Amino acid sequence: MLATLRSLFDEAGLGLSQEIVLKIARYHDLLLDWNQRMDLTNVSPEDIPVRHYLDSLLPLKEAGLFPAGAKIIDVGTGAGFPGLMLAIARGDMQVTLLDSLKKRCDFLLECKWILALPNVTILHVRAEDAARDNLRETFDRAVARAVAPMNVLAEYLLPFVKVGGFALCWKGPKVFEEMEEGARACQLLGGEIQTPIFMPLKGEEHYIVPIAKVEETPKKYPRKAGRPSKNPLGQAD
Repeated sequence: MLATLRSLFDEAGLGLSQEIVLKIARYHDLLLDWNQRMDLTNVSPEDIPVRHYLDSLLPLKEAGLFPAGAKIIDVGTGAGFPGLMLAIARGDMQVTLLDSLKKRCDFLLECKWILALPNVTILHVRAEDAARDNLRETFDRAVARAVAPMNVLAEYLLPFVKVGGFALCWKGPKVFEEMEEGARACQLLGGEIQTPIFMPLKGEEHYIVPIAKVEETPKKYPRKAGRPSKNPLGQAD
C-alpha cells in the first residue's frame, strides 16, 4: 500500500513527504480493520486510495483554498474525509472533525492518537446544534464531502465560517443542477456561491464549490436539527 500511495500522490503532484504518506498508509490499515466491525465505507479497498484519499487532498493544489495556519471544521466527516486527510497532510492547520455518530467519532479518536495528530479535535454533535454555540463563525474554512445538496449543505456550513472565510463543498457531476437553489440559500445565510472548480480525479467528475462568507449569518440559522434537510432553503416557490 505504501508504494501505491507514494506513486498516486506523486503522479498527482501533491508533493507529500514520506512521513505523511506513511501516516496515510497506517490510516488505511485502521480503516480496513474497523470497517470489518462497522460501516465506515462501502468503497472497495483497491478504490479507496483514489476515491477517498486523493479526492480529499487534490484541493490542496488550488492556491488560496487552504491558507497557512487555517482553522477548519469538517462537517459530517464520517471516516474522516476530507478533514482527517487534510490534517495529516497539513500539520499547520487546526482541523475539527464533527460527526453525529459516536462510533465514527470513536474510530477518529483512535486515529488521532495512533497517528499522533495534535492538530485534530473530534466532536460528537449535530451540526445544527454546534453552530449555535461557541463554534459559531470561528472557522476560516468549513468543509464537507458527499453530505447533502448545496442548499442544505450551505445551512450546515456557513454558520461556522467567519466573515471573510469560505465554505468548501466536495460535489459530483450533479452540482450544476443544485447551483440555483444553492445560490439562493447562500444569500439568506450571508454567503456568495462561486464557480465550481474541477478536480482532475481519474474516472470521476468531481468539483469543489467555494462559498464566500460575505456577511454574518442571521441568528435564526441554522434551524433546529432536522429542519435544513426536511425544508431546504432556496427552493423555488
